[in-house]
Amino acid sequence: MWTPAGPALLFCPADRPERYAKALDRADMVILDLEDAVAQVNKADAREALIANPVAADRVIVRINPAGTVEHQPDLDAVQATPYRLVMQAKVESAAQLTAHGLPTIALIETPLGAVRVEEIAAAPNCVGLMWGAEDLAAGMGGTSSRFGDDEPNPGTYRDIARHVRARVRLAAAAFRVAAIDAVHIDIADVDGLVAEVRDAVAQGYTATACIHPSQAAHIRDGYAPSPERITWARAVMEGAVAHDGGVFAVDGQMIDGPVIAQAKAVLSRVTNLG
Repeated sequence: MWTPAGPALLFCPADRPERYAKALDRADMVILDLEDAVAQVNKADAREALIANPVAADRVIVRINPAGTVEHQPDLDAVQATPYRLVMQAKVESAAQLTAHGLPTIALIETPLGAVRVEEIAAAPNCVGLMWGAEDLAAGMGGTSSRFGDDEPNPGTYRDIARHVRARVRLAAAAFRVAAIDAVHIDIADVDGLVAEVRDAVAQGYTATACIHPSQAAHIRDGYAPSPERITWARAVMEGAVAHDGGVFAVDGQMIDGPVIAQAKAVLSRVTNLG
């Protein structure tokens, strides 16, 4: 099972090679983007920059254009000319779109068809992760926004369809044991909203969260790092599990059984992943 080098994954336009190292310095992994972050007239230049400016391969994901577009195969050819082998494929709508090239792939679920086929996609043998995208999803349904506006209740939070797809992606990732990456928070100034979203992602077992600005990476890392109190609790649970040999016991008045022990393990695994 592939897991990212850490929870903060930062997008970087592939046609801006002067930013590659800076992005890696700020985040756990960088997503060198050949798709939405690059204007159509700069696509070829972006691929050339990707090849000519290698950085740490174990911390790079390359986002490639969707299957069926004129840019898709040139993107794949460019990746093959680099040390990178992990790709994020935009707008995936079937497992066959992944198996056609066989590269380890994070499938980006951001269309209505992709959303209703997410379980099939997650089961593809070279699918190593799922991510979802809210704004393309809303646009694909003829909508205007994935979030409530300032003049509506719960401003800044996801509408029902986005929440549904977010949950479905998480469930499919868990069912097929692949990494789950939460969508970007596009309002860079809304730090409180980002922090709340990261906290919710952690509670649901997301593996990582993608971001579009270096300032967001630190908030994501902080959100995925368990508090000292939570670590102490998890260690007490694991010590109790050993002492009681799998039986039910209590920690600070809380009944502890199998599911709670699994939650404690998840907390401690995030301590390991974060160093």
